[in-house]
Amino acid sequence: MSKYLIRRLIMILPVIIGVSLVVFFMVRAIPGDPAQALAGERADEETVAMIRARFGLDQPLPVQYWVFISNALQGDLGRSTRTRRPVAAEIAEMFPNTIKLATAAMAVAVVVGVSAGILSAVKKDTWVDNLSMFIALFGVSMPVFWLGLMLMLVFSVRLNWLPTAGMGTWAHFILPAITLGMSSAAIMARMTRSSMLEVLRQDYIRTARSKGLAEFRIVNKHALKNALIPVVTVLGLQFGTLLGGSVLTETVFAWPGIGRMMVESIMARDYPVVQGAVLTVSLTFIVMNLIVDVLYVYLDPAIKYD
Repeated sequence: MSKYLIRRLIMILPVIIGVSLVVFFMVRAIPGDPAQALAGERADEETVAMIRARFGLDQPLPVQYWVFISNALQGDLGRSTRTRRPVAAEIAEMFPNTIKLATAAMAVAVVVGVSAGILSAVKKDTWVDNLSMFIALFGVSMPVFWLGLMLMLVFSVRLNWLPTAGMGTWAHFILPAITLGMSSAAIMARMTRSSMLEVLRQDYIRTARSKGLAEFRIVNKHALKNALIPVVTVLGLQFGTLLGGSVLTETVFAWPGIGRMMVESIMARDYPVVQGAVLTVSLTFIVMNLIVDVLYVYLDPAIKYD
């Protein structure tokens, strides 16, 4: 396991470099001049050139990339061209809010998705199964921003039960977490159902039933743990998806997170913030996949890493 972990950690570096290359050149493909945006529409050419030189935007792209990646490997993500603050400080301020929201959304996805998947598998081909899979299909097909606006309209505007936007008390988490987590819940419900049905057809499950064990014990003690391996894979991938997909949810609910910060930075042509934010989300996604691989050994001792 230790050798496997070392290999995986070494592999993170080329992946991060590849991500940095893609985001670096894609950000610079956005129409508009960040120096002109900072100087204002009425600024003269001398002022624009001075701002461009100050932020190194007058250098060739390979030189700009080398400066960016060499500094990033030392923990320096540069300074925001919009706020003049260190990018690392802005990310450290906003990213924990996104982590909190993604964690709350994942809790919604796990509770709703896994429960619905188990119930659907146990009640296969009944109205419960059909209703659960219909809701799962609806959840996958539903746009995140539409669900957020509908929840806001019903529970905030009409019923006045929950706050409309912002971040403060625990009540502010409910609507954004449900909005962000429902799509993942639908995916996990379908995956849990499929995995549970496969496990419930195994010989050792029939043996447990022939011994007279209660169905609840068979499902929870014997079937669920073996059925969770593909579910854990989806869970790890979905957490990364939730981090990246929080952009719309954070925008709809005015949530002060890294997704909303990226939108504002893209609009302002703030290259350093966009690059640093994407690298941070990518690194988190990679670490989550590593954690999922380690969990495999716990869920199934037969899995060995050489």
